[in-house]
Amino acid sequence: MTRRVAVIGAGSWGTTFAKVLADGGASVTVWARRATLAREIDAAKRNSKYLKGIALPRSLRATADPAVALDGAEEVYLSVPSQTLRENLRAMRAAIPADAVLVSLMKGLERGSGRRMSEVVAEELGTPPERIAVISGPNLASEIAREQPTAAVVASASLETARSVATTARNPYFRSFVNTDVIGTEFGGVLKNIVAVAVGIVDGVGFGDNTKASIITRGLAEMTDFAVAYGAKAETMSGLAGLGDLIATCESPLSRNNTAGRLLGQGLSIKEVAAKMNQTAEGLSSIAPILELAEAKRVAMPIAQQVAAVVDGELDPREIAPHLTTDDHIPQGE
Repeated sequence: MTRRVAVIGAGSWGTTFAKVLADGGASVTVWARRATLAREIDAAKRNSKYLKGIALPRSLRATADPAVALDGAEEVYLSVPSQTLRENLRAMRAAIPADAVLVSLMKGLERGSGRRMSEVVAEELGTPPERIAVISGPNLASEIAREQPTAAVVASASLETARSVATTARNPYFRSFVNTDVIGTEFGGVLKNIVAVAVGIVDGVGFGDNTKASIITRGLAEMTDFAVAYGAKAETMSGLAGLGDLIATCESPLSRNNTAGRLLGQGLSIKEVAAKMNQTAEGLSSIAPILELAEAKRVAMPIAQQVAAVVDGELDPREIAPHLTTDDHIPQGE
């Protein structure tokens, strides 16, 4: 039986994941905030603003009416900017089917509360943990839209739910694995964005591969220390949702966070970066809440602190480097 799903959000990742789901055999309706975009996706099977040159599945539908998109949905995939999730859930609460599984595709933290996206869903909708899942991994939207093979992790407190969502989110070019480490899977997706901004900064400055490799390696250690302090499993950071996502985001010019960092490294201000990019770089909005959470657990995060200083205009991008992202004492290990 064909599974009925809704995708909330028609940006590059939301539209790409809708394609993944449709190519896997699901009946998919996308909700787009703008009616013109909804009509283009629905009629022309294109999203010219976010996925130029990509032909979307003929079975894919789109609408600007959330009630239409959510009607009868068994699974609801959420792909809106992290800072707008709560208001979107409040606006759509009445239309979301009571027994639907809610799946977060987002990689950010809510400013002010520091909540992970699954926590925002639980708070706003009262959805129990066993009906919430998160998806993360090395998932650059434009590559997946062109059907280049990749994989992701589906995490849920319920292994049964994770497996069910993984079955929906799977096709010949997209493979889904499962785990029950929701905390680690979500934090991996958030933390790697900050490291990617750091790598982008040193790339923009003109530093080479040694510098970038050093930051990636130390960044993974920083990610792991933080995530474990909040209850994640260390091995999650070595998997697709940690190391895999980190490599893809740090190394690819397609990465929004890498791009934002590179522009900062070239001397643009944070306002100029925001004006130049037409998509959200979640790493920039996640820095403050991550540092607040790190301070609460007394986790040292020198790379994130250096990125924050550059973003705030307090540190010259040329001064961010591996020797500045460690403490004064000689560290042990790699």
